[in-house]
Amino acid sequence: MISNLEKEITFRYLKTRKKDGFLNVITIFSFIGISLGVAVLIIVMSVMNGFRSDLIKKINGFNSHATIQSYEEKLNLKKIKSSNINNQIDEAIFSNNGEGILINRNISKGVLIRGYKKDDFNKLRIVQNKDFLGNKLLDKGEISISREMGYDLNLKINDKLSLIFPSSEDTLVGSFPKQKTFQIKSFYNSGFNDFDKYIVFINISDLENQLDLKFENRFLEIYFKDPTDIDKLKYELARVYPEELIYTWSDLNKPLFLALKVERNVMFIILSLIIIVAAFNIVSGLTILVKNKTREIAILKSIGVKNHSIRKIFFLVGFIIGTSATIFGVILGIMFSIYIENIRQFISNLFNITLFPEEIYFLSKMPYELDIKSIFLISICSIISTCLVSLFPAIKASNLDTIKSLKYE
Repeated sequence: MISNLEKEITFRYLKTRKKDGFLNVITIFSFIGISLGVAVLIIVMSVMNGFRSDLIKKINGFNSHATIQSYEEKLNLKKIKSSNINNQIDEAIFSNNGEGILINRNISKGVLIRGYKKDDFNKLRIVQNKDFLGNKLLDKGEISISREMGYDLNLKINDKLSLIFPSSEDTLVGSFPKQKTFQIKSFYNSGFNDFDKYIVFINISDLENQLDLKFENRFLEIYFKDPTDIDKLKYELARVYPEELIYTWSDLNKPLFLALKVERNVMFIILSLIIIVAAFNIVSGLTILVKNKTREIAILKSIGVKNHSIRKIFFLVGFIIGTSATIFGVILGIMFSIYIENIRQFISNLFNITLFPEEIYFLSKMPYELDIKSIFLISICSIISTCLVSLFPAIKASNLDTIKSLKYE
């Protein structure tokens, strides 16, 4: 417990006085350093969390959350319908894919072709996107390409283009690659340049006919209601399909997300050093405070104030500085994170520069995601650091010799 005397003395030492000028400067810099360290750490963590979430949304907007591929026999959809994981699944769609060459006038381009049933195409996240243009159904003889591909090839909806497939057919003059003309029915926009440049969608019947694929070659694409804990969901799928190949969005992008995780952890450690360095200023401030208050400490001891009360007083001074600086830093970091896109635009317009170009970072705006657990962890680490560095000056103050202090004062 903290007595009224300890509270009164603690708050008196926290008040600024003219003769404590240098001490006040150290205290102010300690406060500013801890606040900025906490704020910067929250901002960086929130931006990196936002970037990761935005990247996952874009990847999952284009790819399925999990894909199941059979080695030999046709996939049985009834298995998953009767399993416990079914209530976590939003959609289960059959698909197939292959490669081909897109031809328009004198332009040819290698593409990856994805095939879906007419009604299943409408269930894709990329089709439900507000940037999607055209018919959301994909019938035989129809094709969906990206907006960027349409712009590069000068194509519009209802225009026609041809696809050459790697499979061949026999004719009177020899064997030639299969070719089919398709009508453009829609434009999609994934937000990923690499996807938009090379992927087209056609009806799965056209794809299988042109590439001589069997029904057993089809993939089963799984879309979950919440794909966050994808490793656990993959384990549940493996129990339903133990003999089939299962891969998820996490498996396909493991190097990228592993790099993001490592970078996030390293940034947390590096930026935490700012808080630790700032916290050590409290040691300097409290040490000078103890030196300046030697006479007062001796008087307090002579009137019966215990050593543990002296320790408590100086510890509370450091604790209050560190805690108040942490709280201010948390508020500053949260506010900066919320308005970071407005700040980015302001800096870009003011200095006429482009911060975080979209073609490099896949971002149309600065993302952020405030994680309560991360903010709590940062706050606790900051407060613990200030508590630890406050112990030494507090112990030193309590160990002062009363007689010697009064003698030399």
